[in-house]
Amino acid sequence: MKLKALLPSLREKKRYVGFVVESKESLDLKQVKESIETSMKELVGSLGMANAGLLFLKDWKDNKGIVRVSTKNVDHLKASLALIKEINGKKIIIKSLGVSGVVDKVRKLCYMEG
Repeated sequence: MKLKALLPSLREKKRYVGFVVESKESLDLKQVKESIETSMKELVGSLGMANAGLLFLKDWKDNKGIVRVSTKNVDHLKASLALIKEINGKKIIIKSLGVSGVVDKVRKLCYMEG
């Protein structure tokens, strides 16, 4: 017996958050991903992480990236980005570039910006 798909009104809404890592050196997406997940877990806990549904898109270029998150946890993600001060001993600042429900708008914000 096949399960019915959820109605669009019952599905979890999501947002895409574009961010930039300001650092003197180029960083790997894996390092940034681990530090964001750790910071988010410290802020909201394991249950909050599960509810947030973080998904990192593979669009990583010039220390810029995009994260998909549920609408209810956008503020938690932004707060956890602001709390990160260093990755592997390198001083960094992570800034949010923009939030949208459409990934193409966030791509324009991240990669078309000077």
